Amino acid sequence: MDVKKDLIIAHVVCFISYCLAFIVAITSWFFFSNLSFLIRILIADISATMIIFVFSIFFKNVSLYDPYWSVAPPIIIFFYYFSPVASHYDLLRQTIVLTLVCAWSIRLTFNWARQWKGLSHEDWRYSERRKKKSFWFINLFGLQLMPTLLVYLGCLSFYPVMFAEINSFGIIDLVAIVITLGAIIIETLADIQSYKFRNNRENQEQFIKTGLWSYSRHPNYFGEVTFWWGLFLFSFASNPSFWGFIIGPISITILFIGISIPLMEKRNLRTKPSYDKYIEQVSALIPWFRKKTESKN
Repeated sequence: MDVKKDLIIAHVVCFISYCLAFIVAITSWFFFSNLSFLIRILIADISATMIIFVFSIFFKNVSLYDPYWSVAPPIIIFFYYFSPVASHYDLLRQTIVLTLVCAWSIRLTFNWARQWKGLSHEDWRYSERRKKKSFWFINLFGLQLMPTLLVYLGCLSFYPVMFAEINSFGIIDLVAIVITLGAIIIETLADIQSYKFRNNRENQEQFIKTGLWSYSRHPNYFGEVTFWWGLFLFSFASNPSFWGFIIGPISITILFIGISIPLMEKRNLRTKPSYDKYIEQVSALIPWFRKKTESKN
């Protein structure tokens, strides 16, 4: 099959799967109307994930789930924003958070779309696990439901902003804007630099270590983690009594530090020459100045 045609079909399949997931989520939302708002959001979120899971099984491609991370949050925040019980006590803060989430989502989803090679391509992190007999279990609970639950926890920050505000827009909100917008910019620049580097055929066997990547081995992850901390700061500015929702950014930070980065590092050490020296010189996550290593005579 023609590569371009195959890619178009793949994106159509992906679009249809997410449309069906959205329909199922909406249906479950109304079906469980007697439950609390947060529980209804959780049920709708899990229901949508199950649809994507079914598609990933049918097409034998877990990468169909990849855009869920960036597609779900704007849908969730729209549920909050347009809810009949939303306070709209501080519409400015609510609109700013909504705008930042949508900007982050569009950019991250676009970044995924332009790199996805179609249904014949599956992320190496998934294909390596496919060899295991219990892959269906790993796929459902580890590769799809777990990220869905982490995003749900991260989105808990929307609740105080939309439903339980007691403080007007203030200095903490300004700090939150700088952090959240800065995170989006950092992640955008890191992804652009990485995309250009990887699309240069001369760099196929190498790894990027210029630009933001000269200060952090994973600046894109740093931007992603910081984004969720920025959202929590909006939550704290709205109503500090919901400080327990810090579990969202903490969980996402643990995901990247404990799973995503180690997996990437292990693979790069195996496939990229001199990556071990890069590890010695450059910070893993938080951007910082290069360490000077002593040369051996």
